[in-house]
Amino acid sequence: MHMADALLSPAVGGTFWAGTAATIGYASKRLKQGIDDRKIPLMGVLGAFIFASQMINFTIPGTGSSGHLGGGMILAILLGPHAAFLVMASVLTVQGLFFADGGLLALGCNVWNLGIYPCYVAYPLVYRPLAGDGSSPRRIFAASLVGAVGALQLGALSVALQTHLSGKSELPFGSFLLLMQPIHLAIGIVEGLVTAGVVSFVRALRPEILDASAARGSIPASASLRTVLVGFIALAAVTGGALSWFASAHPDGLEWSIERITGKAELQEREHGVSAALKELQEKTAILPDYGFRTPEAEAGKPEETPSWPSVDAGSTVSGLVGGILVLAMAMLVGWAVRALRRRRAG
Repeated sequence: MHMADALLSPAVGGTFWAGTAATIGYASKRLKQGIDDRKIPLMGVLGAFIFASQMINFTIPGTGSSGHLGGGMILAILLGPHAAFLVMASVLTVQGLFFADGGLLALGCNVWNLGIYPCYVAYPLVYRPLAGDGSSPRRIFAASLVGAVGALQLGALSVALQTHLSGKSELPFGSFLLLMQPIHLAIGIVEGLVTAGVVSFVRALRPEILDASAARGSIPASASLRTVLVGFIALAAVTGGALSWFASAHPDGLEWSIERITGKAELQEREHGVSAALKELQEKTAILPDYGFRTPEAEAGKPEETPSWPSVDAGSTVSGLVGGILVLAMAMLVGWAVRALRRRRAG
């Protein structure tokens, strides 16, 4: 559900940039008040895992569409909402800057849609009341499923509103909404099942992590995180480095909805103004555009060949590994920066 710049007006894109920046400031302030040093490495490895997971689109049967995990609910449950939001912002920033996945004008909207709803709406209002103290696997399963579906439905609604406010007459609000909501219901159900599986996996290894997040406290010093950290690093490496070859070639839920209305998966981008300037900047920063090596055909703007499946590609493997390392580094830098600010103020 990564939006392209062509879906937004500069006014709407800029407004959501401002809203997202304000939320990053709020999340940093709240995290600084109670940051647990032991969660900083966890922020890094979970960010890398979510980056790799988002490379794998899964087919939605009978639709010709596909979807991928958002990952916000997983992060919120394991890290708490404030750290989770900052990690999600790190993931989407790396994707936008270095892989051209989502536009730079749209980055504020993408962080808003994939970060705020799971972390600040679905987690506290849906997951926590349903999951309770987190001791019941059945309640965790149900809460993960409902929370993930709810967050994705809000994100899909938000995309339709953002395009409507941007004056995109090519995407009539009612028609766009009627396609976006049901396809993201199916995607949300899969995300909910995966979220429940990941949370149950962590709970079986180190229940103290969930207990600390639920109580907004610290992970006990006696609890070793080594197995969890190594496990998520391995999952991120395998997922981004090899499983990404098996990603569905079908358009994702957003592209599918656009294609059903306009006949094309993307709208025409502006050739001047803020959008064009940001596109030019992104072409310079994107070292592995579309999760692959640059090719002469792509540089010349020639149409791409229909991708094969599975797509065994060295560019995809390098992208998965490089992206995971970049997100790991950025998320941990965020955690260390927040910790340093806290210590400076305390000193």
